[in-house]
Amino acid sequence: MTEKNLSHEQGPDTDVPMLFQPLTLRGVTARNRVVVSPMSQYRSVDGCPTDWHLVHLGKFALGGAGIVFCEETSVSQRSRKTYDCPGIYTDAQAKAWRRITDFLREQGTVSAIQLGHAGRKVATRAPWEGFSPLGEADAAQGRPPWSGLAPSPIPFKEGAMAPKEMDRDDIRAVIQAHVDAAKRSLDAGFDICEIHGAHGYIVQQFLSPITNHRTDGYGGDIEGRMRFGLELIEAVRAAWPADRPLFFRGSCVDGRGGIWSLDDTVVLAGRLKERGVDMFDCSSGGIDGPLTLHVVPRVPGYHVPFARRIRDEVGMPTMAVGLIREAQQAEGYLRAGDCDLVALAREMMWNPNWAAHAARELGLARPHELLPRNYAWWLQKREETLELSRTSAHEQPVS
Repeated sequence: MTEKNLSHEQGPDTDVPMLFQPLTLRGVTARNRVVVSPMSQYRSVDGCPTDWHLVHLGKFALGGAGIVFCEETSVSQRSRKTYDCPGIYTDAQAKAWRRITDFLREQGTVSAIQLGHAGRKVATRAPWEGFSPLGEADAAQGRPPWSGLAPSPIPFKEGAMAPKEMDRDDIRAVIQAHVDAAKRSLDAGFDICEIHGAHGYIVQQFLSPITNHRTDGYGGDIEGRMRFGLELIEAVRAAWPADRPLFFRGSCVDGRGGIWSLDDTVVLAGRLKERGVDMFDCSSGGIDGPLTLHVVPRVPGYHVPFARRIRDEVGMPTMAVGLIREAQQAEGYLRAGDCDLVALAREMMWNPNWAAHAARELGLARPHELLPRNYAWWLQKREETLELSRTSAHEQPVS
């Protein structure tokens, strides 16, 4: 983290690309606005991150990103999507994460965790197997399915076990699991905590009338359907240090016909801001499937209009993700005031040094300095050698 203190309320420095201006939220300053979005890997063992995660996440820090999110991390064993998802519900898991956050911090990168509870979307295989529900064949191999928790007992797809409809004790227990996970995230060395309220997970299951058929105080109109998520946020904000930011990822539109609308999200974002959420991370879909492509056409920057409206109407910092691949594209969103952070996922898999390459493309002086010193020194020497070669070739006399 850099010592320069630039809040989101300050205007851009026209001499420096906005993508590479620091951003301070509460007591945490990111060196630039480049965020590596959570990317599920399905490579954990007993819920613990492994060497895979150290290398996977570490290379993005080496490449110059300002904030690096680990993947969606389960707050309890029952809330995992798969047997291979990471968690932070044991001290051993927190210790394993600490090794990674220490490395990220050494590279000058802010570490962020996304806390998730899959609700009814549990006991599945990996996405390349279609998130198909676990069955008898899996049980024979020591991986039996289990039932999830949900606002209403509606299976997430054909062949899946029906989740248990949550009673008041279950609601309190799930909120407490998030609180405990947030405390362990602090012990694990994370600088930012994000609550996953999108993609058809448990918070979104309460928000959506597709999955919430309750008739008590946690169902019905939008106020009732928001109640669970807002109580959860209040509890986590109280447990998470006041000097560290709390993010929320939301599906800004979701369900066939947009049954959860952007208007609904604007209302939700306002309630979250009142409860101390510092950044709204804009996504979409998930209730009807993993992507619900019919809800939002997948075009470059497809979540940016959502981020802009929330930022304008709620006065809340926002982060946009979704086919952001080019440096000028990302810089343009920031300069236009569409969002405060830009997040990349699969583009980072393709090019983990995207931040440094973007700095060069945008004309940042000495872009190599985003990389570790022992990289930057050698790369700068290469530039000097190439420049000498070009100069020498230009000065050769013509025979």
